[in-house]
Formats: sequence, C-alpha cells, structure tokens
Amino acid sequence: MMSKKLSTYANNEPSRFHKFLMLFIVGFFIMFIGIIILMVAAVRSNGSANLGVFIFIGPFPIVIGTSPESTWMVLFAIILAILNIIMFLILRREMKKANV
Repeated sequence: MMSKKLSTYANNEPSRFHKFLMLFIVGFFIMFIGIIILMVAAVRSNGSANLGVFIFIGPFPIVIGTSPESTWMVLFAIILAILNIIMFLILRREMKKANV
C-alpha cells in the first residue's frame, strides 16, 4: 500500500515540474506585459504617472504607492496574502497525505 503511494508520487514528479515551469513562464509574461502597460501609460500621460509597487516575499505582501489608488492596492495585497496562506495550507495538507 505504501509503496503504491510512493510510486504514484514519484511518477507525478515530472508533471509537477512541468506545472511549476508553466507557472513561472506565465508569471514572467504577466510582469512583462505589466511593464509594457506602465510604459505606454507614462508616455500617454506626458510623463506624469503614478507609482505603485506590489511585491510578495513568501505570503507577505509589500505595497508602496504614491497615488490615492494605493489604498486599493493595499486591500488587494491583503486579499492575495490571505489566499496565498490558504493555498499553502491546502497544498501542505495534500503533501502530508501523499507522504503517509
């Protein structure tokens, strides 16, 4: 029984790496598109653009903003941090079930 679970876990390893790689590539392209959108917005607004930075280190968000809309960024960061922690707990429980 235990060897069957371990073999199933070992067989799923390439698909997990593939999923990680795909998430990494999608995240990179989302950042790239965001930078392009910011550059286009700065050019269209004659150089007067607002600044906002949104960084995740683990489940902890760091938000820096210079516009009135930065409060929305902070709320969005809190929501994403809560979702990040929930997903971490769910995935941790699934990994414990797989290792039993």
